[in-house]
Amino acid sequence: MDKARRFALPDAARIKTGKEFSLIRKRGRLYRTPHFLVYTLKNPSGQGRLGLTVSRKVGNAIRRNRVKRVLRECFRLYLRHQVGGYDVSIIARPGAHLLSLAQVLEEMQGRFGG
Repeated sequence: MDKARRFALPDAARIKTGKEFSLIRKRGRLYRTPHFLVYTLKNPSGQGRLGLTVSRKVGNAIRRNRVKRVLRECFRLYLRHQVGGYDVSIIARPGAHLLSLAQVLEEMQGRFGG
């Protein structure tokens, strides 16, 4: 197993389908930060899962991919244990591409108490 795969977020920790995203947004709780909208919904599996939405309003493909990488890393390293048992759907807002991992973590921990 190469290093990149070893540190990747497993498939079981990802929200993939549009149906799942819709359900989380309809029934979940909304938290707002300066650069993100964060929806959370209790799930029956007991494992924290992450879904990301980063639109073109955030920037070009390079900027959008950077935002996704930083959010996944933040979730993988820190938030996954804090939100165990919850599905978390994060929508990035314009300006999110300017944030470092530490700044993203600070915004998220303000919401999840870290």
